[in-house]
Amino acid sequence: MKARQITVMPLFIVLCALCAGLAALAMPRAAKAQWAPSQGSAHDQARDQQFDCKSNPHEFISTLIEEKSIDPKPSRVEANSVNAFRPVHGNRLSAFGFPIYVVLGYAHDDTLFHRGAGKELNAPLYGVVVSAPAESVRTRVHEANSDAIVQSVVPLLLTAIVCGG
Repeated sequence: MKARQITVMPLFIVLCALCAGLAALAMPRAAKAQWAPSQGSAHDQARDQQFDCKSNPHEFISTLIEEKSIDPKPSRVEANSVNAFRPVHGNRLSAFGFPIYVVLGYAHDDTLFHRGAGKELNAPLYGVVVSAPAESVRTRVHEANSDAIVQSVVPLLLTAIVCGG
């Protein structure tokens, strides 16, 4: 796996931390059980392949919208213009076998994404925040030979998997 330095990671972590606070409150106590990744559907496996980081935010997000897997309107737009999209109620999206909490995306001058109030990111970004500990996610991402960046958002609860930025 390639190591890449991303200058926007602190802003991304703030976005995820805000989402994580809500997740931590909403997550049932039973979620403390051992994390066991599932095999996933064909859609999930195709999504995992997009974490080769050769895809783009528009394709990644628009596919999920067309599948009616995520709400087409972002639930949150950060100041840096990163858009957060919630999975449609009742839809069990996963990435690398872990349940997706939120889908992230941004691309400059793309009408699919709403603009935030602050300075936009310099590069496109797409990814997900999954409900799983970072080490488990990091292992699965590494096994898949993905170039995605894995970052803990809330220790033992939420982890971001991101391409670009």
